Amino acid sequence: MSIERIGVVGAGQMGAGIAQVAATVGLTVRLADVDRATAEKGVAGIVKRLGREVEKGRLTAEERDAIAGRLLPADGLADFADVDLAIEAASESEGLKKRIFAEMDGICRPGALLATNTSSIPITRIAAVTSRPELVIGMHFMNPVPVMKLVEIIRGIATSDATYAAVKGLAERMGKTTVLARDMPGFIVNRVLMPMINEAVVALYEGIGSVEDIDVGMKLGTNQPMGPLTLADFIGLDTCLAIMEVLHTGTGDSKYRPCPLLRQYVDAGWLGRKSGRGFYDYSAKG
Repeated sequence: MSIERIGVVGAGQMGAGIAQVAATVGLTVRLADVDRATAEKGVAGIVKRLGREVEKGRLTAEERDAIAGRLLPADGLADFADVDLAIEAASESEGLKKRIFAEMDGICRPGALLATNTSSIPITRIAAVTSRPELVIGMHFMNPVPVMKLVEIIRGIATSDATYAAVKGLAERMGKTTVLARDMPGFIVNRVLMPMINEAVVALYEGIGSVEDIDVGMKLGTNQPMGPLTLADFIGLDTCLAIMEVLHTGTGDSKYRPCPLLRQYVDAGWLGRKSGRGFYDYSAKG
């Protein structure tokens, strides 16, 4: 199954990152969002980042222009009629993802694959709203996509071997290493990562340590590149909360109960880097 044209839904950090990597390896990419202006803004952001790569000597100007030429802002999902693969990279909301998949199913040509970048929501449930569950798969990229080498692949109960092979091959073409996860809440990465982040918030909530001491302790004591609270701010506290809620609801296990402090920060709009404040204050930072 050859994949040369893809559509990406969501021009934010994840969707734009996926689009950038795909265009870099020669794929034609249609990038869609709530409207064309937002899609155009996403493409402009990618081109700006590619410009910085030229300044650093990692790309030539000709390579940048060739990549940019393969990035096409879409007027909407109607532009996905001829793609070989559509990748949804919207917010971590099951209802939203199901609506997008139902719409893509009615637009994308027969035989086109549909992938979701969900980090926790079961693929089987998303696939069930389509007429092609055998062609639906989870393709969970890590953030930031151009830098992180992993793609976590998740097969729904109906996902075909051919769909898995095609998506695995595409991820490898993008220079990624893949792991295959069972279709259970949180999959592999977030099943392990999010409880650690949640427990770091619990440690802060209970006064076991300050934000800085928790992060330094985990960073230096376990040889992680950044502390869990810094990482939570980078991911987005609303996303962390959404994933913990999927884990808690999906497993029924109280060990996945979101920390009340995490919920309170989200209620306050303190979502991390993207809002200017989370466990750290970013308002004065560039």
